Amino acid sequence: MALFGSKKNTKTTAPKAETKEVAIAAPQAASARDLSHIIKSPRITEKASMKAEANIYAFEVAEVATKSSIAAAIKEMYNVSPVKVAIVRIPKKEVFVRGRAGTKGGGKKAYIYLKKGETIEFA
Repeated sequence: MALFGSKKNTKTTAPKAETKEVAIAAPQAASARDLSHIIKSPRITEKASMKAEANIYAFEVAEVATKSSIAAAIKEMYNVSPVKVAIVRIPKKEVFVRGRAGTKGGGKKAYIYLKKGETIEFA
């Protein structure tokens, strides 16, 4: 009495028909042409305007954005090359407005550091 299948398979199987292997082109995950969904909007605040004087710009970014995808999107959209990208999470907050309780959404923001002489103009 064996525990793990000591019986041999006595059935004979017919040879399988040959299958053709078809190469399917996989869609590119984050192509250089389609990075507009990464950067939501520039973050215009008092703190961001003070940092802009030191070539540091703040942007609202998608939740799934990574540092490399943010850098590629900035390079594509504004034709500047970031030196450094810092990501900060914005926590959700409980609020009480006009007698009703609610929540502020939270999200993600990115600080983009540029070289001296490079600027980003917001229209």
